Amino acid sequence: MALLKRFPIGMQDFERLRKDGKYYVDKTTLIYEMTHTDCYYFLSRPRRFGKSLLISTLQCYFEGKKELFTGLAMERLETEWKRYPVIRLDMSLVKYIDDSTLDITLNKILSEYEELYGVEADPQNHVWGVRLASIIDAAYKQTGKEVVVLVDEYDTPMLDTFGCTNFDEIRNKIRSLYSPLKALGGKLRFVFLTGITKFSQLSIFSELNNLKVITMSDKYAPLCGITKEELLEQMAPEIQALADSNGMSYEEACAALKRQYDGYHFSKKSPDIYNPYSLINALADGEIQNYWFSTGTPTVLTKLIKKYDMNPQDFEAGFPATLGMFDTPAETATDPIPMLYQSGYLTIKDYDEGEYKLGFPNEEVKLGFLKVLMPCYAAEMVSQNDIFLLKFTRALKESRLDDAMNLMRAFLSSIPYNAEKQDESVV
Repeated sequence: MALLKRFPIGMQDFERLRKDGKYYVDKTTLIYEMTHTDCYYFLSRPRRFGKSLLISTLQCYFEGKKELFTGLAMERLETEWKRYPVIRLDMSLVKYIDDSTLDITLNKILSEYEELYGVEADPQNHVWGVRLASIIDAAYKQTGKEVVVLVDEYDTPMLDTFGCTNFDEIRNKIRSLYSPLKALGGKLRFVFLTGITKFSQLSIFSELNNLKVITMSDKYAPLCGITKEELLEQMAPEIQALADSNGMSYEEACAALKRQYDGYHFSKKSPDIYNPYSLINALADGEIQNYWFSTGTPTVLTKLIKKYDMNPQDFEAGFPATLGMFDTPAETATDPIPMLYQSGYLTIKDYDEGEYKLGFPNEEVKLGFLKVLMPCYAAEMVSQNDIFLLKFTRALKESRLDDAMNLMRAFLSSIPYNAEKQDESVV
């Protein structure tokens, strides 16, 4: 029997992953091309799609840790291996419940870099952009190298407080933090931000006119996630082990994985993308379960669902849309469609001459939507929801797809569209 891969479950540290011998889906060809083409990038992807691992990989690359890339495409592509000072801002460290949480977090992150580069700063100084600019300036002068700035989940503070009374204050502080990035271009080698959505009223988007947004780029669509080709070409032994443990043939196991975790498309010509978190968990456990949606749903999404009247039956048919209807900042949206798409509950199912069709990517997401978001429509139907989900899940496990679809149609049609007129003030 072939030796099965050691998957990095919950591991987002590239250095630790490589040193521990865990499996890594090689994305370094795209990383090399990206880092040698432009200098400022933004990428949005749903949670648990590998954004933090991508940031960690970029950090190790720019820190010149050549040994970690042995056997990867980067080893062949890179010939110089220059080392740059890297400033990494991880905004996903905490839940932002108030202004003080953001201040404490930013102070902790920046203080460490101030100590590293000998910058004298007052911890009570909450003009975050000034402090970040001082760190970048010091790193540039001390090392003689341009600085790399990597921001992981830049939008978490805004998403956590979206619709709250302190949202504008939080957004202004984040705006202050990122504002130096547009003025220090000569001292910056590379800037990369990740997040779920693109908030419009931040200086980095409105004023940094050379920021390249690759969220819907065909070229970079596979940068996060696992493609069908990567799964079938690199994980055949693990698929066979899954099949054996569940009494399925190899072909049946492939079909079950596709049905449950495949279906994401992030551009017009995007390849099929599997949810990486769910896929590697399924292959590691030898079971097909619902891993992704159990890790949580953005609070802003449930708030938007509660605010707007949307016919729940429309989710089954899918949504025709133009690009501007779903690739739009969260705070300017007039319905939940943009956040549903950006959060991974909807994806591009088809494209034809400027018209997109959005729909559920797979069965896991469909069930997750019903489990997490249906109470927004049917708040008083909790017991019925649970009974439906038990029947629906059993039908899926037994591969009775027609029964599962009939159950879902019946459940959706049982919810009166206007039974609960949502309060337009709720956010």
